[in-house]
Amino acid sequence: MKANDKTNVMRVLDGKKIEYSSHAYEPDARLTGEEIAGILGEEPDKVFKTLVTQGKSNTYYVFVVPVKEELDLKKAAKAAGEKAVSMIKQKELLPLTGYVHGGCSPIGMKKQFKTFIHETATGYEKIYVSAGKVGLQIEISPDDLIKVVGCASADLIVENN
Repeated sequence: MKANDKTNVMRVLDGKKIEYSSHAYEPDARLTGEEIAGILGEEPDKVFKTLVTQGKSNTYYVFVVPVKEELDLKKAAKAAGEKAVSMIKQKELLPLTGYVHGGCSPIGMKKQFKTFIHETATGYEKIYVSAGKVGLQIEISPDDLIKVVGCASADLIVENN
């Protein structure tokens, strides 16, 4: 990969000397997270999506959860210390974060928002998150991700009965 092919995510990680590997696939915004996990040859539990919310206080929060799971908004609000949080509208994502839907990463947003990662992430040696564009993922140690983003670990997903 040439230097000018690097995403902002990769530049941030390179600048902090954090080890990662990148994995490209045919960009298709219609792919589900589980389909992307299959393309990567990984369990969906190890592939994480980045979701951006806004609290009642108008503060923005980022949540990183496994692709096959659903963010529990009540648990998310509790983790953030908010009365409630709601997902932002898709059209707000790019101006707010610098990322498009399907290519949003917790690393290298225009502004660093308080970020939470689902507690299962730390049980893996490596996890996948978006590298900042559709069709590109990075594989990174969850501890390194937590260190670079400053995220807190919490129970964030809807329990399947």
